[in-house]
Amino acid sequence: MDLSDVLLQVEKAAPVDAVVAVTRSIGAHLGALSVSFLMADMSGRALVRLSHVPFGDLPDGRQQDRDVAMVLPFDGGPPEQALRSQRVLIEESGGMFVVRAPVTQRGEAIGLLEIGLPLAPSEAVVQTVSRAAHTLAFVIIANRRHTDLFEWGQRTTPFTLAAEIQRRLLPASFTCEADSFTLAAWLEPAASIGGDTFDYSVARDHLHLSITDAVGHGVQSALTATLCVGSLRNTRRGGGTLLEQAQDANNALLDHAPGGFTLATGLVGRLDLRTGILAVVNAGHPTPLLVRDGITQPVALPANRPFGVLRHRTYLEVEISLQPGDRLVLVTDGMLERGAAALDLPVRLRELSGLHPREVVRVIGDLVLEVAGPTLADDACLLVLDWHGNHGDTRDTTAGADPHRASTPIGAV
Repeated sequence: MDLSDVLLQVEKAAPVDAVVAVTRSIGAHLGALSVSFLMADMSGRALVRLSHVPFGDLPDGRQQDRDVAMVLPFDGGPPEQALRSQRVLIEESGGMFVVRAPVTQRGEAIGLLEIGLPLAPSEAVVQTVSRAAHTLAFVIIANRRHTDLFEWGQRTTPFTLAAEIQRRLLPASFTCEADSFTLAAWLEPAASIGGDTFDYSVARDHLHLSITDAVGHGVQSALTATLCVGSLRNTRRGGGTLLEQAQDANNALLDHAPGGFTLATGLVGRLDLRTGILAVVNAGHPTPLLVRDGITQPVALPANRPFGVLRHRTYLEVEISLQPGDRLVLVTDGMLERGAAALDLPVRLRELSGLHPREVVRVIGDLVLEVAGPTLADDACLLVLDWHGNHGDTRDTTAGADPHRASTPIGAV
């Protein structure tokens, strides 16, 4: 398959047809009986098959214009296993061989490329499908900037105005793999949005990260979160220190608080990727947890005031020294209060130590809903950071993911 020809077809197509341009090319090249893209939905608990029906009767599923989204809940079967393990899996079904390849970029599991072939695929064919899936990841990332189609397909439940505002505050990808670290984050929203957010940005030798929790619920809390996150990003992008980021966020809430007064707790960090030293400012936020050598323990941090309180009092910065193999977990109080308190988070984190952070945050999200759901009284947010060390080494990847960090397939020994 000629990659330059595929990209040319993508550029010729409208953004909504970019996926079709890739799947049509790979299907023709391999003589496939069927080709489709299954997108990971926003809940992390299902895949969504998007299709466009220009004429005739529309199949069952959510509809927008002539586009249809069919939700396929995870059931432990081959599609879920392929996505979670980040491996190409082959299944003989319905008189053909179905090849499912993860569509992934830097650990972000975007979905699956599913191809039905008349004959058992050779290793060369499997590699071709894997490369095509990796190409498809970049095509989706590039084209979803220009259309709501992919976002619409991922939304299996309607959004309120507050949820829409909160969603825009989150980073474009919830997962990031690099040579020295793996990061994943998750947000389980409350019935009335609680204003929780997470953020990260990778610089040349530093990883910037934050987790915040705005007071209140609904649109007011979403507006408070907007001020807080917007200020943190603005100061960070201007080269400001952690203390300057914290102070500016504090002033932003004091100067522009919706309704005259508001506040937010937060934890803002800057990890030196060369040394593993994490500088942290904790603005009245819950204590992080550190999983080291199978033991989960809280990380003691000095108490600073939340953002939006007392203009002229300075914040304190401390350092956490991470060791290769460490897992640091940041949470909001929705993970610890009310019904969620029934979840023994330190024990669960120890039990999940073998899973990729992408899977850890999903499993913890499911457990929170199990003990405190089905709808939450407050947002529950967590960010998981695995520190590997060896910054600057060549990253070991296969089609967008590090296979050595991926979770073991379901049922595998």
